[in-house]
Amino acid sequence: MAIIPLAGWMGIATEEIAVVLGPNLGGLMNATFGNATELIIGIVALKAGLLDVVKASITGSIIGNLLLVMGLSMLLGGLRYKEQKFQSIVARLNASAMNLAVIAILVPTAVQYTSTGIQEATMQNLSSAVAIVLIGVYILTLLFSMKTHAYLYDVGMAETDVSEQSEGQTIPISEESHSKSSFWISVAILLVATIAVAFESELLVDSLEEATESLGLTSLFTGVILVPIIGNAAEHTTAVTVAMKNKMDLSVSVAVGSSLQIALFVAPVLVLVGYFIGQPMDLNFNPFELVAVMVAVLIANSVSSDGRCDWLEGVLLLAAYTVLGLAFYFHPVIEGSL
Repeated sequence: MAIIPLAGWMGIATEEIAVVLGPNLGGLMNATFGNATELIIGIVALKAGLLDVVKASITGSIIGNLLLVMGLSMLLGGLRYKEQKFQSIVARLNASAMNLAVIAILVPTAVQYTSTGIQEATMQNLSSAVAIVLIGVYILTLLFSMKTHAYLYDVGMAETDVSEQSEGQTIPISEESHSKSSFWISVAILLVATIAVAFESELLVDSLEEATESLGLTSLFTGVILVPIIGNAAEHTTAVTVAMKNKMDLSVSVAVGSSLQIALFVAPVLVLVGYFIGQPMDLNFNPFELVAVMVAVLIANSVSSDGRCDWLEGVLLLAAYTVLGLAFYFHPVIEGSL
């Protein structure tokens, strides 16, 4: 409960800083600190040896952003506006990147299940090599979206501004309304909130085992459902809020972009951190988690491929998330879990 408002403050402070720094550097700030809460929780859990929870939180974040967040955004936005549109080109690019992410986490698991007597060190080395490739792809996606092909991402936002002006709404020029004092206040809030989240994450991880046992929950359900909702609270709120303002381009970018960052940056970083701190974190996931991620990517790509959405498509995404959530709740305890 304490982490959720802290995550919200981190999100607000990051948005304020992004406005002052401009779209390019600001976009990088949003991308970096958007999942900072989850990265901190993951590192703390990794140090505590809760590898199953860390892996489950990675898959849970991807599933939650693609199905829960985008589903809520399309549902609530669709109830207010009959039909909403967003950039189909960007959606297809994001779909291709998500397909790569699925392949990256599928290959190590496939190697594990198609080999006999594979050593843990070998799996660790394979996962580390894949992690380096994914981080390289993540850097290139930032270069693509913020530099070489930034115009593809600017079109949708420009169209949104035009549509708002046509409705008689006033578009404030945020860059002129933010002073240097508010910028440094936002920086201070971001730093304080980040330190507080790190402290709260220690408490969360320390109480996680006892809480899951007393509530009758498995580490799989906790990692896939509960931890991602806590870690991504700020992004969830942002995506839904802007969707209700008919800014579906931004909403989809937040939801899908967060999933991409989890798959291409957070997961690889956790693998490399585990390598250096002596916790053998790898990309060998529970097969059912892979099935859930593939289902989420498939239906999310199908819904977003045409560049339009309505409330029914939001319901479909939420229904898929509910079904997967029920499956994880009734999934038996796996070996090596809490």
